[in-house]
Amino acid sequence: MSKHHHVQIIGYPSDLGAGRRGVDMGPSALRIAGMTSRLESLGYTVTDEGDIPVHALEVEDEGASNLKFLKEIARATTILAERVEAALDAKRFPLILGGDHSMGIGSLGGVAAHCKRTGKRLGVVWIDAHADMNTPETTPSGNIHGMPLAVAMGHGDATLKSIGGDFVKVQPENVVIIAARDLDKGEVALIKQLGINAYTMFDIDKRGIYPIIAEVVEQLRPHVDHLHVSFDLDSVDPLVAPGVGTPVPGGLSFREAHFIMEYLAETRMVASLDVTEVNPILDTRNSTAVFAIDVVSSCMGKRIL
Repeated sequence: MSKHHHVQIIGYPSDLGAGRRGVDMGPSALRIAGMTSRLESLGYTVTDEGDIPVHALEVEDEGASNLKFLKEIARATTILAERVEAALDAKRFPLILGGDHSMGIGSLGGVAAHCKRTGKRLGVVWIDAHADMNTPETTPSGNIHGMPLAVAMGHGDATLKSIGGDFVKVQPENVVIIAARDLDKGEVALIKQLGINAYTMFDIDKRGIYPIIAEVVEQLRPHVDHLHVSFDLDSVDPLVAPGVGTPVPGGLSFREAHFIMEYLAETRMVASLDVTEVNPILDTRNSTAVFAIDVVSSCMGKRIL
């Protein structure tokens, strides 16, 4: 179980940052699949404060082609950052349901603001098929869901970098990417420039998930007081999780995803969690949302025995 016994659910119903419609319905799909009752069955008190208000794509101006829907994403993620920070200040565990991964700008903005004010050292485990480390200069699509991790480390658009406060949210040595398998050239260059520990699916196939996640914890434990996990459902193989924003073949297996979360839960370091990119339009009978709830449960302390 997390060290925070009260979970605060916050929905981010946006697909403005993505290149495909549908992930704005992700928070609803996760609720319908029974997120609250599952957490309560694990012994948590759960408060669901509903969704951040996000304008629909149809009523918003796209803006610059390399920063699509910047104005509305900045507005929505600013509100998200404030709500995440308030949840942590109230000694609650923020569980943010997405929505596209642009929400990471807001969730990390809020977590980092809390950590900065309380003197905690932030670490991030980014479980994703993509690095989300593009900038306006390197993005091939202009979709902001491909930028949040770069933003958190101080690279990219000034407006987005200032959400949660005008400071670098997390140091590169305290960031780990797991399950990457679809990286853009600019992201590869930035990963190497910053020295990010990024474990691709090749690494997982070659070494196995246990030594990798043990290595991750060994890297972060001495330097991190607050661990934020951002779990993008596209990290998982589409055969297991078909209903995701940007499916890429060859991802984590059912057991690999659960093992990562179970191992991180054992550390008792995890203090906030994103679940992103559930797309009910591409799903089969909400199976991806059900799987997501199982994975969240593993991160929150559910055990086989």
